[in-house]
Amino acid sequence: MTAVVIDGRQLAQRLRTECKPRADRLNAAGIAPGLAVVLVGDNPASKIYVRNKIKACNEVGIHSEEHVLGGDSPIESVLALIDRLNADPGIHGILVQLPLPAQIAPAAVIARVSPEKDVDGLHPCNLGALTAGHQRFVPCTPAGIMEMLKSTALDLTGKEAVVVGRSNIVGKPVALLLLQAGATVTLCHSHTRGLAAHTRRADVLVSAVGKPRTIGGEMIKPGAAVIDVGINRSPDGRLVGDVDYAAALLRAGWITPVPGGVGPMTITMLLCNTILSAERYAAKHGIELLD
Repeated sequence: MTAVVIDGRQLAQRLRTECKPRADRLNAAGIAPGLAVVLVGDNPASKIYVRNKIKACNEVGIHSEEHVLGGDSPIESVLALIDRLNADPGIHGILVQLPLPAQIAPAAVIARVSPEKDVDGLHPCNLGALTAGHQRFVPCTPAGIMEMLKSTALDLTGKEAVVVGRSNIVGKPVALLLLQAGATVTLCHSHTRGLAAHTRRADVLVSAVGKPRTIGGEMIKPGAAVIDVGINRSPDGRLVGDVDYAAALLRAGWITPVPGGVGPMTITMLLCNTILSAERYAAKHGIELLD
């Protein structure tokens, strides 16, 4: 058996193509969908991520702004910037690029973003709505994962799903989404005993731990859909995931590559959430969007 590779770049491009007419309708109505990205410090990886997000915005017709603060900025400066963006009617989405410098508490910053502009889906109100089954903004990576699973045409009803990693950014939200899709979900983490016993029974396996080769080929159920969220740098400089890709390719039914898998989908779902936010703004203010 050779797994079907879920091409995140190809799927992301298709979804962006579908998003563009929505952005065009908004622009035609005088509402330029606006995304503000807040970057604190000079983390090289964060700079690359921000650059990719701004490029993607330009491709689909989203106005983007980059707000850069020094790495030694106090939290008060970050919160003041977010307050200004919250009050700006031309900004429909605010993204605070993580990680933040050590002196800034991420939870306080995320909670300061207006829930109506929280296109990253990480505000406590939006995570709470997701828990209750009333989705407002779904976190971008989990939303992208569900789109990738949707592309396989795999019916999740009654399937065994195992998520490895319990972060608020990926693990917990994707577990909730899988549960809402009808799967039976097990959420594993660093203290889980006998991890392989859980992963071997998974029809759907999502790994988001950020550690190379956490999931070996022998840990995968034959025919399973394997979503690798990890992005790690190997000793020889290559980007690799959490999954032993070569081994998994011969055992899984579907698998995502690293790079070119979940990453492009995360950015695409950010675009979708920003456009959705602008559409909600238009509806709230009685602005008609013409076809």
